[in-house]
Amino acid sequence: MSTSPKPVKKVPIHLQSAQNRVYIKNGEIVNHDKTFKADVYIEDGIIKFVGPASEITIPGGVRTIDASGLLILPGGIDPHTHLQLPFGGAVAVDDFYHGTKAAVAGGTTMIIDFVLPNKHESMIEAYDKWRSWADPKVCCDYGLHVGITWWSKSVSEEIGILCKELGVNSFKTFMAYKGLYQLNDSDLLDVFERIRQLNGVAMVHAENGDIIAKNTQRLLAEGITGPEGHELSRPEEVEAEAVHRACVLAHQMKTPLFVAGLTSKSSAELVGRSRRSGYCVFGETLASSLGRSMSGVPKSERIYYITSPPIRESAETPRQLMKSLAYDDLQLTGSDNCTFNKEHKALGVGDFTKIPNGVNGLEDRMSLVWEKGVHAGLLDPCRFVAVTSTNAAKIFNIYPQKGRIAVGSDADIVLWNPQATRTISKDTHHHACDFNIFEGMVVHGVPEFVLVRGRICVENGIVRVAEGFGRFIPTPVRPPFVYDIIEGKVQSLPEEHHDEKQNGNMAKKFAELDIQIPVVEPIGAMLAGNLPMPAEGSICSTPSVRGRVDGKRDLQESSFSISEELDKSGVRACIKVKNPPGGKSSGFW
Repeated sequence: MSTSPKPVKKVPIHLQSAQNRVYIKNGEIVNHDKTFKADVYIEDGIIKFVGPASEITIPGGVRTIDASGLLILPGGIDPHTHLQLPFGGAVAVDDFYHGTKAAVAGGTTMIIDFVLPNKHESMIEAYDKWRSWADPKVCCDYGLHVGITWWSKSVSEEIGILCKELGVNSFKTFMAYKGLYQLNDSDLLDVFERIRQLNGVAMVHAENGDIIAKNTQRLLAEGITGPEGHELSRPEEVEAEAVHRACVLAHQMKTPLFVAGLTSKSSAELVGRSRRSGYCVFGETLASSLGRSMSGVPKSERIYYITSPPIRESAETPRQLMKSLAYDDLQLTGSDNCTFNKEHKALGVGDFTKIPNGVNGLEDRMSLVWEKGVHAGLLDPCRFVAVTSTNAAKIFNIYPQKGRIAVGSDADIVLWNPQATRTISKDTHHHACDFNIFEGMVVHGVPEFVLVRGRICVENGIVRVAEGFGRFIPTPVRPPFVYDIIEGKVQSLPEEHHDEKQNGNMAKKFAELDIQIPVVEPIGAMLAGNLPMPAEGSICSTPSVRGRVDGKRDLQESSFSISEELDKSGVRACIKVKNPPGGKSSGFW
């Protein structure tokens, strides 16, 4: 573990004065939709100026940072954490201090954690409990989702209170954990309907809990008790079936759906196919599944890698999931950070059902996505910003306060060195756990400076955070990014998608990139059995991208790029021709 300074209980004087005003010069700003050279001036935690140095006069007493050779990125937003979570006879060792400190160290400046009430526990009481844990400890801003672990009239009423009075717009349901959190289809429909009435966002953990329960019973009876039994009990098709069903149920209720923590390519394909059929669904994959597979993990260590859904065995899965992010079948990356020490994992020796689920990822998520995405040539820097920050801000209705470098936005900023490398290790990470599932991995992309609401919390490898400095950020209902699609205020697919001539031009541009365009096939046809379920090697899951992005690329001079355009329609990534023949810019879907 890192030997960074002890937690600071109060914001020290040096954080209260000079750092209220920061000037960043000579950097290259990367937002989700464009990149450009500009300076940034920050005062009292807010971005006050973005533009050329010639247009601003800097007052005295300002901390100036020279960002030459660095990218100026919006701070990461991790929409999927479980800090301090009681689970499986243990409590996650990353509390809200250690977890958010690790987040900041890696370039993430906001998290959204999950309140998980016990069955028959009041959601409001559980929410209050999570707030009491988090508020005194968080080093960066945070929001909350709330789990719906049982269904009744009182739960329905409490969802309304959470939406209208307590700053929560997202609610997670579970199709797994039978007897604990799992809801049946009838209850899911009622929940989705209620969330839609309140203009909220439904979330789902998608695995078929009934199949898992049957498989688990059989495996234990056969004497398969080790950690290998965990994935055997919940293979890819068990995840895919639940993803499929959740998309249909939510679509029938006209409810926006966030599918959390996908780990398999078949599930990513199903989310993409649903989106191309006009469903309002968003897909998230995880740092653990992007950063590694179970291939090559010794049997003796597999107990430390247990998650649900599981990290998959195939060594190709991480690259396939990254490609799904590239062409917008998936939209976000989370960490599902839920850390336990080896002694806690040992509770499941001899019975894989008793292994506490969860791994690290909060600190390493940004670097892993850069390494496996941008450095590998699968994502451009704009798309990196979209899947690590902006899309989460839009879906949960905190954009552009978060997720953008712009005047008026919170000064959550990362100065990113795309060429620098670091080696991930339990000996240097800021988590409280005693192992790291990415141990020894060398990654490109290092946060040289991290600013949390204008305060410099990371500087050249030194992490200085203030315990309790973070704020709770309400997530208002009816995010326009989501509900403009559902209410028909924007088209789910723009007109040019149906234009044969423009589709031909799009195909040509994809051909230049050597990307295969996923076939637009309605999910209804697949449901009816007229199309096969996604299979190994299908076009939808295995586009290839020729070329390599080593660190920084000047996207302004590029003739085309993969860029995120979800704020226009919410359903597809676009290839934007920036400087086509004749000089007229156009977007293709």
